[in-house]
Amino acid sequence: MRTSQRVDPQVKKILPQQFQHVNLNAAGIDVGSEFHFVAVPPDRDKQSVRKFSAFTGNIITMADWLQKCGVDTVVMESTGVYWIPLFELLESRGMKVLLVDPRRLKHVPGRKTDVVDCQWLQQLHAFGLLSGAFRPEEQVCVLRSYMRQRGMLLQYAAHHIQHMQKALHQMNIKLDKVITDITGVTGMAIINAILAGERDAERLAALRNERCQNTEATIAQALQGNWREEHLFVLQQALTLYRTYHEQVAQCDRKIQAHLSTFEDKSGGEPLPLRPKKTKRNRNDPALDSRTLMYQASGVDLTRIDGIDGHTAMKIISEIGLDMTPWRTYKHFTSWMGLCPGNKESAGRKMSGRTKPCANRVATILRIAAQTLHRSKTALGAYYRRMKTRLGASKAITATAHKLARLVYFILKHGWGYVDPGQDWYDKQYQERIMKSLQKRAKDLGFQLVPLIQAI
Repeated sequence: MRTSQRVDPQVKKILPQQFQHVNLNAAGIDVGSEFHFVAVPPDRDKQSVRKFSAFTGNIITMADWLQKCGVDTVVMESTGVYWIPLFELLESRGMKVLLVDPRRLKHVPGRKTDVVDCQWLQQLHAFGLLSGAFRPEEQVCVLRSYMRQRGMLLQYAAHHIQHMQKALHQMNIKLDKVITDITGVTGMAIINAILAGERDAERLAALRNERCQNTEATIAQALQGNWREEHLFVLQQALTLYRTYHEQVAQCDRKIQAHLSTFEDKSGGEPLPLRPKKTKRNRNDPALDSRTLMYQASGVDLTRIDGIDGHTAMKIISEIGLDMTPWRTYKHFTSWMGLCPGNKESAGRKMSGRTKPCANRVATILRIAAQTLHRSKTALGAYYRRMKTRLGASKAITATAHKLARLVYFILKHGWGYVDPGQDWYDKQYQERIMKSLQKRAKDLGFQLVPLIQAI
């Protein structure tokens, strides 16, 4: 076995730019649920491709073998969650690990086998033809795991709300038709009374909260049904599971708060400025001061951006972190999220401008934030309404999410503060742009625009 070959930094400077990304000590791994196939350069071992079991002991043996072969960078394809233990172990050994997009690897020459896959990965990475997927630093990864777990628990809890509605409908109880949310104050009071044995519709309707829009008489009509034992049993179990998941959510909130206390305080001791407009807290938001915690962790206030509250800011930071250096410009940032227009061209003709298919979590968060601006009396709200009139709701949401992504990028990268210029300012700027365009077109045609008052 030959000694490891490393590229001298001085030699890299002499090489042309297209050859400076060559990785002579690269390895490729085809990740699977039961086995991992690993390929190293052919001159490092008599058996340059090996098969390792996915058990922890075998993964440690794989790492030892890679270090023995002088490998300092490894590339692997993202396969489910099976890559995570392997990624973390190799990274702890000091290796540079790249996780690549499977779309870059679909053109494998020859027969499609696990051995060919790992060799193809190693070959592409050796010539510097692969770029790694984004993965935040370890501290942010922990926060991301807690936040994703919290979101998953809320999804499970939502399923049991549907189960409660189904059980009520099977008894012909139309509770969801007379109140907005059956898990609200009125809904939960009525469901608890039903499970406690109350069957009188008027007494159940008397539990109505004063803020409920419908009257007691209307609610009482919806509470006359067929009280069957099996449906009441299903209702009881669905309610128990709904509460159980929310108890787990509360535990996640405590974990999140404890982990955020480990972040460096970048606020500099400066107090968080008051929000110009108070927002109503969502019942599913964490039971902690998300806005203050995010301000201390990042040193900036993302909630100054319209449509982004404390919980939304926490979800964004848990996905992208606080360091914007992985994206050279905001264009790279929005392209990574799949929010920028596509550039499908052929023979000098643009064939499509659709955004690329991308299941990016941050893009989904920003799209949801953009939808909340449809009635906002702000510059972003005016932009969304103008785009909706021009392009339709779907494209307007993507365009507004793109603008929100740009603001998030500049605020986190440069520490800027955002101040809303207002709806009137935006409308005035848009009118001035239209006037300049009309004046230019009129001048090209040999005419001159004259204001109506001046013409009279």
